[in-house]
Amino acid sequence: MAESSWLDDDLTPQMFKDELNSGSGDITVWINSPGGDCVAAAQIYNMLIDYRGNVTVKIDGIAASAASVIAMAGTRVLMSPVSMLMIHNPMTMAFGNTAEMQKAIDMLGEVKESIINAYELKTGLSRGKLSRLMDAETWMNANMALELGFADGILQRDVSTGNEPQEASAMAYSRAEATNSLMEKLAARCHIAAKPAEPKPVITERSVSALMERLNLIRN
Repeated sequence: MAESSWLDDDLTPQMFKDELNSGSGDITVWINSPGGDCVAAAQIYNMLIDYRGNVTVKIDGIAASAASVIAMAGTRVLMSPVSMLMIHNPMTMAFGNTAEMQKAIDMLGEVKESIINAYELKTGLSRGKLSRLMDAETWMNANMALELGFADGILQRDVSTGNEPQEASAMAYSRAEATNSLMEKLAARCHIAAKPAEPKPVITERSVSALMERLNLIRN
């Protein structure tokens, strides 16, 4: 990100503001940036902090230097398991005498303190520890960022398919219902008439007498 885009590949605060204000509701901000102008990053950070909806930040590549500051504005910060986050001390270029160099040093010190403000609000770490992490130019994978509080979670594949196993009774019922429905459709298509029920035999006193006579003959 930068104050102005020289090669049409930089994201300026005005470009970000225009896109941010083009909609409403909760938003997701994807970050894959090596950093840039810390002032431009501060402006974008403030836009996200002031945004009324929830801001989910997803780091899918790298959030380094000034880009790591923008990431801290997320209501929730998620990192890909293969992404990186890097924090370091601010840098500048200076020209002049010792007085000018001292001004540059003092300015960098104040910029560092302002950056620590954003890190402290997100992580809850002490300013001293954050300062040491910046001095060391600390590179963090997703697990380390999660442990230190720079991230709230790690991006994972959504494995829910909606095909959760049903109870056995429910499965049996649905299969029986499907089979009955299929048989009804086949019978209708093939014009299969229902098989008439066979009449039950009628037992009379005469048939009982005849049966008893046969039994007596068998005994004799």
